[in-house]
Parts: sequence; structure tokens; C-alpha cells
Amino acid sequence: MGIMVFNMGGRPGQGVCERLFRRRGFRITKLWQTKIMQAADTDISALVEIEKNSRHRFEFFMDLVGDQPVCARTAWAYMKSGGRISHALSVYSCQIRQPNQVKKIFEFLRDGFHEVSSSLDLSFDDDSVADEKIPFLAYLASFLKENKSNPWEPPAGCLNFRNLVAGFMKSYHHIPLTPDNVVVFPSRAVAIENALRLFSPALAIVDEHLTRHLPKQWLTSLAIEGRVDCNHSEETVTVIEAPRQSDLLIELIRKLKPQVVVTGMAQFEAITSAAFENLLSITKDVGSRLFIDISEHLELSSLPSSNGVLKYLAGKTLPSHAAILCGLVKNQVYSDLEVAFAISEDADVYRALSQTIELLEGHTSQISQHYYGCLFHELLAFQIADRHPQQERQPAEVISQKVIGFSNSAMSTLKEAEFFVPDSKESGVIHMDLDRSFLPVPSVVNASIFESFVRQNITDSETDVGSSIQQLVKDSYGFPGDGCSEIIYGNTCLALFNKLVLCCIQDQGTLLFPLGANGHYVSAAKFVNAKTLTIPTKLDSGFKIEPRVLADTLEKVSRPWVYISGPTINPTGSLYSDSDIQELLSVCAKYGARVVIDTSFSGLEFQIDGWKRWNLERCLSAVNSAKPSFSVALLGELSFELTAAGHDLGFLILNDSALVDTFHSFPSLSRPHSTLKYTFRKLLGLKNQKDEHLSNLIVEHKETLKNRADHLTKTLESCGWDVAASRGGISLLAKPTAYLGKTIKVDGWEAKLDGCNIKEAIQRATGLCINSSSWTGIADHCRFSFALESSEFERAMGCITRFKDLVLRNAQMNGN
Repeated sequence: MGIMVFNMGGRPGQGVCERLFRRRGFRITKLWQTKIMQAADTDISALVEIEKNSRHRFEFFMDLVGDQPVCARTAWAYMKSGGRISHALSVYSCQIRQPNQVKKIFEFLRDGFHEVSSSLDLSFDDDSVADEKIPFLAYLASFLKENKSNPWEPPAGCLNFRNLVAGFMKSYHHIPLTPDNVVVFPSRAVAIENALRLFSPALAIVDEHLTRHLPKQWLTSLAIEGRVDCNHSEETVTVIEAPRQSDLLIELIRKLKPQVVVTGMAQFEAITSAAFENLLSITKDVGSRLFIDISEHLELSSLPSSNGVLKYLAGKTLPSHAAILCGLVKNQVYSDLEVAFAISEDADVYRALSQTIELLEGHTSQISQHYYGCLFHELLAFQIADRHPQQERQPAEVISQKVIGFSNSAMSTLKEAEFFVPDSKESGVIHMDLDRSFLPVPSVVNASIFESFVRQNITDSETDVGSSIQQLVKDSYGFPGDGCSEIIYGNTCLALFNKLVLCCIQDQGTLLFPLGANGHYVSAAKFVNAKTLTIPTKLDSGFKIEPRVLADTLEKVSRPWVYISGPTINPTGSLYSDSDIQELLSVCAKYGARVVIDTSFSGLEFQIDGWKRWNLERCLSAVNSAKPSFSVALLGELSFELTAAGHDLGFLILNDSALVDTFHSFPSLSRPHSTLKYTFRKLLGLKNQKDEHLSNLIVEHKETLKNRADHLTKTLESCGWDVAASRGGISLLAKPTAYLGKTIKVDGWEAKLDGCNIKEAIQRATGLCINSSSWTGIADHCRFSFALESSEFERAMGCITRFKDLVLRNAQMNGN
């Protein structure tokens, strides 16, 4: 159990000796102490020299009776003058806190992470903090050790975390939930705004304590009189602030008849279920959807206090018009580490919320979910399994059809977009349809992540990535960094992009995507009802925007916003050269377009013969625009270029003050935690200083991607696909030429193959998931992402070959 007894010489100082043990996770008790005479012939001049060059002071005593310690310099002078000095000798009893967990931490550090040892600090003034942080560090050590490539989790939230939330509700509150009732969000504010965008009500009543992060336009709109529910502008939601007291809120609901109500519970009303039942009743009567926030009343404790909402759910099924929201911020260690979840027992609402988070945020930080998952796990491990049968719950009341459904733009997008496909019970899905890398995460990345959590008292300057990002974009793209620019950080690049889409809507602009843009981004813009337009592109130019075609398109558009993915284009893998981007920016300047350059999939160019690196500073200085609306926003993502797959940090650089103000009017942006910023500051420091080890890792990463692209190209071409060459990034496009018009039958499912349904056909037949032409936007062209873990990549190649045998061989046998 890690109990030890030490005899410690006290010359370094009592505080230093005790700190030595505490920072390694020991509880210490001083059993005995005495003083020992220092031998007269001992030379302590080296200690004097250390004191001279540092702030440290050693501890000696004058003779054996002195109680006041003196420093080494004073002791040395006293000895030289004939005096006698002594030092303390103490006996300490030391016991490791949570020995099994601490051993896991040290095993991880011994396994190639020695450089992190100096940062490890397991000293805690409060036992409750230690009880929370040490199990998480042990879990994180195991997770980083076991997962060489960070696994992908469903956008609705890590399956393990949702299982733990459901398990907590069942064990502590007797509510029989499943993971398919729980949707995870980066924060409560994000959950509320996403829910309102999903339904887009003409009028919503929101608790006055929950409106701080809602768009300012929603809080200032006066469009209440004469509103017509069926034709209100979907991007405009009128929000009325309401008091939390239930009787006043119910009166407002009765009079205003809102379509959505979002509210918390007053402390005195949260103990019983009466107030909640009254809110359920009034919202059902007027046809409102109800989102009830229990963040302040959910206790992550083995002895949780009474909670009226959860009491109700233990006995009755949650009605389909209601959902529960809960933001988790009550941890002992990180006051700014948040995860939120929503509970719905309506399958359609659960699915729509899951797809909304996928479109507007991408996903919630896995590390944040792991942190709170550890808290739930500890509570469930403490709980004795209930052997009694689950209480039978009353079924939910049938809700009338007058309750608001999903908005028109949300409904059409959710029907047309391609979403994450989870593993089936029978077999796992091979994902070549995701915008991320599954290549192994280097140890230098894992070391930085672990260090960010084991450190204590990290300063603000150690988490400031601003100057490092400015250096990165200057070195990589020649993007000018000046005092007028503002850098905004987000959990994901997608979250930042969607805020820019809202700025475009606010500007009454039109967002222009090239044909062959990231289908996820296009769907996200349509979801929030942005006005979009497609810029035609051609295969023979790698689906790049051509200046002449761009000019022709801009001629027809007022207030244009132009989206450019580059230097590496996602998803095609083509590259824009320096001259390419200069020509495009010149055209945009002529028409006063706002330009969004998305670099989030750049930095891993592997076929650069004849390609010239960007110099945006020179390009922009050469551009003369008489239109003040012309500006360039640079969007980026750090994990891709720094080989830190699965640990995302998006950034946006704006140099237009009006656009900055508009952007900040949408304050619910999910932001990266300080530990993640600490991690990326360390990695950026290594990259910007051209650290040899990290540089070699990035070169190896590029070489792996090049080999994967070549292998995939050969496999596809040998199986009847026409491939568009990729020169960078993690994906390429291919046309299923040999399969078009062929008929396939799989397990009772039959179809005549085209560029859209071939996705479903391949998935049904082989378990391989790709993006269809409806995602790429290019007729009959599908997207394949090839940055898979090596064994998964080989399985994917086998799936492509197996599909060829299934379809083309059968077609030959049938004479087609």
C-alpha cells in the first residue's frame, strides 16, 4: 500500500523535504526530529554558491540549541569564525494516496515520458481535489498508452460517457435511461442555442439566467405583434426573458403562447416535482416545447439531495415535447471545464439533436468527456447494484400535433445531409467518410497533453497561443500579423465557421462555395438557412476556382462571401499555388467580397513538385480595392498540421473591426480548455523553432499520406473507378465509372447504382463508409478519406475489391 519510513537530513529545508514527498502523491507525518552536528571539516561552500545563484536558502542551526534556522552563507561564516553548526534530522512516515492509481501514472511516465516527470505535481491541500484529479490522471495515462491513434466517437458524445450518464441516472435516481436518450454538447449555452436553431421558433421564452450567451439579435427583436408562425423568418428568433419563479413563468406562457420555453428551476421549487409538472402541463396546453435546465441541482455525489425533476422521471416517462438540459461545471479542479448533456425520450428529437451537434459543432472534446466520465465512474463504482426490479413507469401522455416541429431549413438539411454512421451490433464500420486523421499520435503530443493536466498553477502566459499562431500562419502562408487582427479560438474549426455563416446572414450576404467543397460545411450553412450559391469548377483543373468563373459569378451577387479551402482543398486534395490565390483575391477585391480562407486541412502537402508556397502578405499588398467590404478572414485548425488527431483547437483571424463586432454578437461559441491551449502552445513552440524531432515526425506523416493516396488510387483504378489525383491532405475524389447503372442486391435491398446510392450499397455490402456525390456536390464523384489506422486501411482496400467482385462479376455473369 506504499507505506514507507524515511530518515531525512534537513539541510535543504523542512519545506523542501516535505514538498519532495507531497508532489509525488504522498501523505506525510513527521514522527520524530532532532539536530545533528555538522562535521567541522565539511565544506559547505558549494551550498553557499547555490544560494548566490538562486533564491533557495538552505537550513542550518547555530549549535544544537538554536531554534531559528540560518542560511548556508551565514552558517559558513559562523563556522569560519570557530562556531559549530547543526542541521535537522527528521523521520517521516509516508503513505501514497490512492496507490493503485498513482502507480499507473508512474508506469506511464516510465514508458518514454520521463520529460514530463518534472512537471508532475500530486500535492493537494484539499483531499476532495486529490480524490477527483488522481483517478482522472490514472485514466488519462491508460487512455493515452492504449490508444495510439485517438478513436473516433459519435458526434452525439462518447458512447462510454453516455453509458455512464445513463448508469448514474439509473443507479442514483432510478430512471431507466439508455445512451440513446443522452446527447452531449460542449456547454449548456451551446445546447440551448442549437436547440433553438433546430426548431427556429418565432417566439421563445428563456430563463433570464440563461440568456447571456444567446445572439443579441434574438434578445432585441420586437417581432411579437402580428407574428404568423408559418412564415416567420427562420433565422430570426424572438426571445423574451422570463423570471425563474414558476407561477410567474406560467402566467407568461399562458399569455404569450411561445413555441419554445427554456427555463431552470428556483431552488425552493426544485425539491419537489410539483413545479415541473405544472410546467409540463401548461406547455402541453399551449403547444410549447419545454427544455428544463437542472444544472444547478444535479449533484455528482454519492449522497445526492432531492431533485424534483428526476423524481418525476423515476415514475413517469418524459413527454415528447420536453427535454432535460444539464451543464456539468461542478468539479473540484477546473472551474472552466464544461460538458453538457440533453436527455430526451423521443427518438426523433434525440436523433435531430445528435445531427445538429454534428453539423454545427462537429463534436464535443473527448478529454472533457473523459474527465466527467471519471467522476461518474467513481460514483457508480461506489454504488451497490440494485437487485430489486425497476419500478414500472407510467407512459408519457400523447402530445397534440400543434407542438412546433423542426424548422423547414433544418428538416430539409437533416433529410439530405450525410451523417455519422455508428457501428452495428454485428460488425464495425470502416470510416473513409470523416474529416480527420486516424494515424498514430506521436509520443511528443501525448506528453504535452499529459503535462497540461499534471501541472498545477499554470499561468495565463503558458496558455497564450496567440503569438505562436501568428508565427505559424506567417511562416506557412505569409499571412500578415498586425495589431489590428484579432484571434478567436474555438473547440473546432467547424464551430468557428458556423459563427461566420451567421455573420454572413446578419450582413444579408450570400455565401459562395466552389463546386466540390466540404459537404459538411455546405450542409451546416443550409441548416441555419443561409443564402448560398455554387461557383462552377471543373475536373481538369482539380475542381479549383478559376478567376474568370469567379468574376462571372460575383457579377450576379450582392454582398458576396467567398469560401476558399486552401492551400490544400478539402475534399479534393488539389493545391492552390501562390499565383492562384493572388488572382482569386484580386477578383474578390474588385467586387468587394468578404473572403474566408480555410486552412484547416492544409500543412500536409505531399506532392509539391512545381507548387509555390503562399505569401498572402505580398498578395494582399498588391491588391487594391475601392470597396471597403473586401476583407480576408483566415480559418485554421492546429491538430491536423501538428499530427495531434482527435485533439482539436480551431482558430479564426479577423482584421475587420465591424466583422469582429458582429462575430462577438454570437457569444455561445464553444472554446478550448486551458489545458488544450497549453498543449498546443508547447507543440507550436517546437514547430516554429523547427525542432528536429517534430519536423521528422511531420515528414513521416506526409510520406505515410502519400503512400496511402498512391495505394488507394491504384486499388480504385483496378476496381473500375476514375480517380482525381490528390496532392495533399487526407482525402481524394473518385468516380465509380464501371458501376453506374449496374444493379445490386444485398440482403433484400436492391438498387440501380448511381453516384448517390453507391454509398449505401458499399456500406451494406462491405461495411465501408464513404461520402457520396450528394456530399461532394460533384455529379457521380465520391470522397474517400485515407488517413486510417494501418489495419483499417488494409480492411478498406479489401472492401473496395470485394465490392467490385460482388457487382461487376455478377454483372458479367448476367450479361450486363
